[in-house]
Amino acid sequence: MKTLGLIGGISWVSTIDYYTQINQGINDKLGKLNYAECIIYSFNFQNIKDNNDTNNWESTLKMVVAAAKNLENSGAKGIVLCANTMHIIADRLEKEINIPLIHIATSTAIEIKKNGLKKIGLLGTKFTMEYDFFKSKLIEFGIDIIIPQNLSDKEFINNTIFDELTKGIIKRESKERFLSIIEQLKIDGAQGIIAGCTEIPLIINENDIDIPFFNTTQIHSKAAVEFALQE
Repeated sequence: MKTLGLIGGISWVSTIDYYTQINQGINDKLGKLNYAECIIYSFNFQNIKDNNDTNNWESTLKMVVAAAKNLENSGAKGIVLCANTMHIIADRLEKEINIPLIHIATSTAIEIKKNGLKKIGLLGTKFTMEYDFFKSKLIEFGIDIIIPQNLSDKEFINNTIFDELTKGIIKRESKERFLSIIEQLKIDGAQGIIAGCTEIPLIINENDIDIPFFNTTQIHSKAAVEFALQE
């Protein structure tokens, strides 16, 4: 089994889900008392958020590169960047390390292709919805991406992620607003929905909607398990 290097704390709430799902995934494959061999580097999320707020991605890149190299030097054979938004620097990070990075968007694109879908709604932070780092990976697989067009909807999603979900706060009214936004994406032609932030599944899951729901935390964790168990 390969040792996984998890970069988490972005936020700690979803990092718990990664740790849980990766260990459960290994055990499902191997049984008995087999669990993941992994090392976790957990950031103080406020430092990352401060960089986000000022678009200081260079500083974030330096922090993440240092964390990845620490994990690599500690024996990790692959990096799992436990957040969608942090993949804005993933391509540059890959050039700085000597071990593979398991990309969340590529893993998601592969899963969507398996389902034969062509047009998907994407929810996430404002960076994930508006920048190309996530969408471009899906476009490479021939998948069309749509995002909420209403500015207030995009601001609501972004603010709810940072002000509520990253703190483990779940509000009924926030869930209802999410579902309303998803309904509009369906009207706009979405055949499925990507939970493009690892905190979104805390408030919305596949049982809440009647079209396929792509939980990127689950998808990414599954890809990490497959990597760990590859010969």
